[in-house]
Amino acid sequence: MKKPATPKSPEPPRWADQFLAWFCAPHLLEELQGDLHEEFYYQVDRIGEQRARRRYIREVLGFIRPFAIKRKSNSYPAAANFSTFLLQPDMLKHYFTIGWRHLWRNKGYTAINVVGLAVAFCICVFLFLTAYLQLTYDSFHQHKEQIFQAYLFANDPAKATRSGAMPLPLTPTLKAEYAEVEAATRVLRNSKSLVSYQDKHFDQDVVLTDADFLKIFTFPLLHGNPETALVDLNSILLSQRLAQILFGNGDPIGKVVQHTSGGKKKAFIVTGVLADAPTNSTIRYDALIRIENMPGYRADQNNWDAFSHQAYIKLKPQVNLKTFERRLKPFAPKYLQQSLVDLKKKGARPDAQGDILALRVQQLSKIHFDREISNGPPIAIVYALLGIGFFILLIACFNFINLSIARAFTRAKEMGVRKYLGALKTQLFVQIWGESGITCFIGLALGALLAYVLLPEFNAVFDSRLQLIHLLQPGFIAFLLGVFGIITVIAGGYPAWLMSRFNAVAVLKGKISLKRPGFLRNSLLVTQFALSCLLTCCTLVALQQVDYLRQKPLGFEKEQLISIPVGNQVNGRQVLQRLRNKLTTDPAVLAVTGAGVNLGKGKDRSTSRTTLNFDYQGRDLSANWLLIDYDYLKILKIPVITGREFDPAYPSDSVDRLIITASLAQAMGEKQALGTFLHVAGRRQQVIGVIPDFHLYSVAEEQKPIILHLSAAEPINYIFVRVAPQSLTGAMHKMKKLWREVAPGSEFLGSFLDENVNAWYQDEEMMARIFSMASVIAILLSCSGLFAVALLVMEQRTKEIGIRKVLGASFTDILFILSKDFVKLVLVALVIAIPLAWFGMQQWLNSYSYRIQINGWLFAIVAIMAIALTLVMIGFQSLKAAVRNPVKSLRTE
Repeated sequence: MKKPATPKSPEPPRWADQFLAWFCAPHLLEELQGDLHEEFYYQVDRIGEQRARRRYIREVLGFIRPFAIKRKSNSYPAAANFSTFLLQPDMLKHYFTIGWRHLWRNKGYTAINVVGLAVAFCICVFLFLTAYLQLTYDSFHQHKEQIFQAYLFANDPAKATRSGAMPLPLTPTLKAEYAEVEAATRVLRNSKSLVSYQDKHFDQDVVLTDADFLKIFTFPLLHGNPETALVDLNSILLSQRLAQILFGNGDPIGKVVQHTSGGKKKAFIVTGVLADAPTNSTIRYDALIRIENMPGYRADQNNWDAFSHQAYIKLKPQVNLKTFERRLKPFAPKYLQQSLVDLKKKGARPDAQGDILALRVQQLSKIHFDREISNGPPIAIVYALLGIGFFILLIACFNFINLSIARAFTRAKEMGVRKYLGALKTQLFVQIWGESGITCFIGLALGALLAYVLLPEFNAVFDSRLQLIHLLQPGFIAFLLGVFGIITVIAGGYPAWLMSRFNAVAVLKGKISLKRPGFLRNSLLVTQFALSCLLTCCTLVALQQVDYLRQKPLGFEKEQLISIPVGNQVNGRQVLQRLRNKLTTDPAVLAVTGAGVNLGKGKDRSTSRTTLNFDYQGRDLSANWLLIDYDYLKILKIPVITGREFDPAYPSDSVDRLIITASLAQAMGEKQALGTFLHVAGRRQQVIGVIPDFHLYSVAEEQKPIILHLSAAEPINYIFVRVAPQSLTGAMHKMKKLWREVAPGSEFLGSFLDENVNAWYQDEEMMARIFSMASVIAILLSCSGLFAVALLVMEQRTKEIGIRKVLGASFTDILFILSKDFVKLVLVALVIAIPLAWFGMQQWLNSYSYRIQINGWLFAIVAIMAIALTLVMIGFQSLKAAVRNPVKSLRTE
């Protein structure tokens, strides 16, 4: 049966009260308004509410007399000196003392607020700082507005592409033919190479570049002359970290170090020391040398078909970018004619700017999030970090506001007495706001301490590089102060404003009741539960996607396989042969092989990709080009569909024989690809085997055809060892020990292949971990807020519960009565959160070639979980109310 609505208490017309407060002198307002209210309630009982309200209005209008009209502010000394009065040290001390006592007296609510704010603030510091560093990438360069990276645009019929890889002659040509270019440099980062000084040997990131590097980028040069530092081909610049490792506190200038790459050693003279690259720098280095030292430079320095490096230019200050890009239009047709012809043969048409193939430039500040020409993270992740941090902070603030408003009702009489004794509204506002400020300050200070303590753990879990120094950046400090100010103003100001407006007479007569929940409290509860449910839905979808990627068949067996990067200090083929000789008779090792590319991300964290485009009977085909050694298919347990794998018994296998994957055979259009010939890598080569497709790169990418080949000329960069299952324990230690014998002086960076493959999903796992952490914290904050609000509601309805128990209400009845309103709010929150979560995560999933379908049962789980948590929170309070003696409950008021 529907419960009849509670009759509303009669109240004087609100607008009449406001009008009275507007024109009446402040020193008369309290007394006049109190008398008018008293008269109103008396008349309500005597002549009814409507007539009493009309009479009230007449009496208010009757007070528009000279003695009662408000004068100028300087007519009242107290008001004139009000601001000075508030800022007196004694008053501030008084506010602080009263506030501290109140907070200490209500330890439970204070703890909920402080802990909630501290946890939320700590998480926000991590998330906002991560986003801040990402959004400020490369912003530290002095002339960042003039620096651009060149890229090639190709309007391929299948899909328009942009590539940051450039041919070697590009930058010298740009600098020679375009007067707008002030400086230009090439930047080539290969896998790590060896830097040695005396008996010290280290694999380092050695960047190959041009002399203009220091004219474009403003990495501080700590030692050396920027005009001559990279003039000579045998000059080398060291990072501050590498210089410290090699020379300690000694002067490195003029010292000779050895650099080994591709098995070739060369001496370099140290001509400068650069400050270490900041965390938010796209270009990172341990040392810099001239790009002319690149193997094969002479052969490719005029080759426009070999794309190997990034090209950066610095335009002169007055250059108009659009004009410069228009002048670049003839560049690609002039120097990349063959690529343009190939595109036209494929049916390419000009894009909206009239280009089929064009050289364009991208501003340095936008490169980090341009995933086609850089390796930065998706900007969606950065926005997700900001959104999650904002959500968590919002939930903590909502808790704070809800609890403050709820506590306001228990302090109504205190406010009434203070006002009756002469306290002004502003004084009460400042006092209550001050209490909120103390709570916020303690919470935020505790949050900052937590962030300081937990920073190493956060870096370890999320593979981040945050440092304490980042917390002290002026921009970030200003941001944190802004957050503190907003929380204090909004979360503390509104409850203070609400309590300071209590009518003293109505309060002392018990006319003010806050038992009704109110629109604001309901809105805040709905919002914080909607945010919690939204984050929980996103977490479950992200975890499902990561699990899907993990479970997706790779096309090879990754277990019991050890992957070892060879490095630059030793010859990969020689080390592979030594290992084979050593392990031939070892029953714990099943087989050993090598390859040019790793599977997954090993400890060297490097990878490479070579893609071949070739013509086969009028078809334009594309495939990844993979160097392997004998037993590669056997070790990875990749079956052969037709034909055979490479065999030492056939010498021609290492010269002109290929194995292709099934998708390439299908793209060739041949019923029987075995025995056909392909013109690739400048030679006519025969297909001797067809194997199933397998993932050479991340499963997040679309699987592409692969051509496998043998070559005695190309280096083996990775060695794979398959270990017997019963010998897995201790296998890594054994390989490390053996590595010292077969590759002396080379660092052992072996790892299990399944760990390397897991590293493919690190972006997705990081996002799933962030969502998980955020949803757990959001749920805990929401539950703590709901728990506290339910406790206050229970206190306010103690007498009602006592009466219901006397009349025979059971625990279930009390639970139903108390929880139904909260369950309704949770249902509203679910209606808001679920569509938003579905839309947002569907957009995220669309970026994957292989993805899950979002199931409705996932949202059902979240709904059941949210309602169950609500019932648990309310049920605990209901149980306390149900077991309480009803006699004591009836005596509470």
